[in-house]
Amino acid sequence: MFRIAIIGATGYVGTEIVRLLVQHPEAEISAVASRSFAGQSFSDVYPNLKNIFNLSLSGLELDEICENADIVITALPHDASRDVIPELIKRGKRVIDHSAAFRFRDKTVYESWYKTNHGMEELLDKAVYGLPEIYREKIATSVLVANPGCYPTCTVLALAPLVKNKLVQLDSIIVDAASGMSGAGRKSELAYSFCEIDENFKAYGVTNHRHTPEIEQELSALAGEKVVISFTPHLVPMKRGMMCTSYLKLTHSNWSAESLYELYREYYKGEFFVRVLEPGILPETKNVSGSNFVDISVNYDKRTNRAIVISALDNLGKGAAGQAVQCMNIMLGLDETTGLCSPAFYL
Repeated sequence: MFRIAIIGATGYVGTEIVRLLVQHPEAEISAVASRSFAGQSFSDVYPNLKNIFNLSLSGLELDEICENADIVITALPHDASRDVIPELIKRGKRVIDHSAAFRFRDKTVYESWYKTNHGMEELLDKAVYGLPEIYREKIATSVLVANPGCYPTCTVLALAPLVKNKLVQLDSIIVDAASGMSGAGRKSELAYSFCEIDENFKAYGVTNHRHTPEIEQELSALAGEKVVISFTPHLVPMKRGMMCTSYLKLTHSNWSAESLYELYREYYKGEFFVRVLEPGILPETKNVSGSNFVDISVNYDKRTNRAIVISALDNLGKGAAGQAVQCMNIMLGLDETTGLCSPAFYL
């Protein structure tokens, strides 16, 4: 059994990782760390896991955590990672990090959009962007995997076949996205209280959402040239789930819904977690909730000569914890579907 430690285990992402790993046949959780709940049993914080996972939460005793872990998964705020990640790497640990600090190849982009000092520049060359469908081989040997944001995962996988093949105008891409409230993390701010979000639908981060440069970076890498997008996220009054609708102007008009579908089906041939839906079938969040799948539908608007790509995933699944476990499997040489084949919750 491989030993996995989770730092920042009591946030929504952390507890979703726990939920997945307690059912994993090849991994055991060796430590769960939390500044807020150190000393308590994990099942006291999350009673749904009583009799399933009762391990006591520790503080950030890195020596003890590292002694008993093959891989450490961190689910910490961006600034908090600065105190932890370098020490884990120094101790020879392989790390999967959920902060944004290592998602960017250029630290100045991170500092500009996140309004903070990076402070870990020496590790940037070691970091691999944790999107298995694109960086699988690099993830396998990496010591530091930067787990992508949920919006970038949902968007980049949706647009990769068209952008990689340069079949669209790369300076006019529009992405309209919506996420469940768990994407904001486990916090008690007024904006995320029940009365503020129930029966409400609102945009936020218009023109300045921090996932915009992450999406542009990965699409630009696929295209081999600069890609610029307009990205607008929205909050949906549901707990989990994400949907992105992307509009792309095609460079020629010899398309149909069927030919675009065949392009996507061929591009993602063999990718278990990417489900390309047949023409006329559209993604729904309930079909991916609780799973590590992303459902993608590519549609052709002949009148405007646009591809309209709709993608859906669970922001805590393929958008965070599920993808982390997928990367973990790859790093450990396991079949990457191990422990991740549960269907969506649906009801």
